[in-house]
Amino acid sequence: MKVLNDLGIIIGISLMYAAPLMYTSLGGVISESAGVVNIGLEGMMTIGAFTGATVAYFTRNPWLGFLAAGLAGGGLALLHAIACVTFTADHVVSGIAMNFIGPGLALYLCKIFFDGAAMTLPLDLDHKIPRPLNGVFSTDSFWNSVLNQYATVYIAFLLVLLVWFMLYKTKLGLRIRSVGEHPRAADTLGVNVYGIKYLAVVLSGILAGFGGAALSIAVVSNYRESLISGQGFIALAAMIFGNWKPQGAMWGCLLFGVAQGLVVYLGGTSLKVSSQILAMIPYVITLIVLMAFVGEATGPAANGLPYEKNQG
Repeated sequence: MKVLNDLGIIIGISLMYAAPLMYTSLGGVISESAGVVNIGLEGMMTIGAFTGATVAYFTRNPWLGFLAAGLAGGGLALLHAIACVTFTADHVVSGIAMNFIGPGLALYLCKIFFDGAAMTLPLDLDHKIPRPLNGVFSTDSFWNSVLNQYATVYIAFLLVLLVWFMLYKTKLGLRIRSVGEHPRAADTLGVNVYGIKYLAVVLSGILAGFGGAALSIAVVSNYRESLISGQGFIALAAMIFGNWKPQGAMWGCLLFGVAQGLVVYLGGTSLKVSSQILAMIPYVITLIVLMAFVGEATGPAANGLPYEKNQG
């Protein structure tokens, strides 16, 4: 019975930590499907995490904080789109800039709103994202450990389905994928290439902002400088592992979620495992996955390539 309960705890923790990665990885899928590399997801997660925690604290409404986080991430993504789409800047260089701007802006605003502090004030438990199935299962049961999750976990899985449907079953999705594969051919068929790229990049920022908020107002109760520390890059690795597909990205994020779940579980046991070694596990798995799959994964043909309408 104890083994089953321990398994339930590991699965529950894994789902909780996989959800923020899923939002962000889905954002990467959308952006890169339209041909815009977005390694700035880390910065967009960071500004989303700060904005979500701050708005939730002052309004005492976690859902307003969650929505505001998406808008903040989308705003930073708009800067990335302007640089890459309008001014044909190098996508990687622009993404790196986003990863500096996001944390820097978050820290600056945090010190303004919270009297010089480098973290937001913690949310009351009543003002965090709710757990819709809280109380449905007995407290110490396997199912309670697995299914008594924050609403953001269920929304993340729903978004996987919605993004898949949008990309593969709608005209908009076809246009996004055609722009990512052959923008000039799409242009000749009347597709607004610039408009599609802008839309995809902003959507990626919104989803990354949601991912940051899923950490700051669900998994924990506030924003701090170290809250987003590599999750955006892990989400990118999950996207590559998933071959730029929503369902594949989901499985990649669940893999990294399991790694984090094991870290948390082992850290709470009597096993004498160094905390530094435990902290390394998710990042080591990221490197192993990239080394194992990056050669086999093939992204959109025009991914990362600048497009200028009037050039042949």
